[in-house]
Amino acid sequence: MVRLIGTISLVLALLSVTLLVLMRFSDGPVGMLSGGEFRTGQAQLSIDDWSFLEGRETIEFQTSSPATSRTIWLVVLDGRLYFVSGYMNTTLGKLWKQWPAYVAQDNAILIRVDGAIYPQRLDRLTDQPQVPAVMRKFAAKYGLGSTDTSDANVYAMLEAGEAWLFEVVMP
Repeated sequence: MVRLIGTISLVLALLSVTLLVLMRFSDGPVGMLSGGEFRTGQAQLSIDDWSFLEGRETIEFQTSSPATSRTIWLVVLDGRLYFVSGYMNTTLGKLWKQWPAYVAQDNAILIRVDGAIYPQRLDRLTDQPQVPAVMRKFAAKYGLGSTDTSDANVYAMLEAGEAWLFEVVMP
């Protein structure tokens, strides 16, 4: 019985690894699984007003190096688009959330929305004035923590690297 469980576990692990490797060749992410580079979509000019995404739950974006894609939650505040990556100091976060490190090396990204692809950049925010309002909007929209956390605590969380907040900006 122990041998059977071990064999099943090994087969499941191999299938999981195979799936993750094959996903790198897909045209974008599938659900929460990272995917390959975008192969479909219509190139658009970069934009700086993202109000049309207000109320949308997720979008896809691709890092440049490596060219991998993922689905991400978003917040739009005053027409500006923001992404957040949480759990950055946890073991799971360090394994799962590799894209922020990619962006730290090369901040060029592509955003794909309804078949349109927008070249953009991501700038990491830590102490800018809009940070508390953006993080509170993430908290309210996705049920992430408290919406009444003090500004000082929000800044401290970002400074400690617990979460990384990014603004989408034109190249």
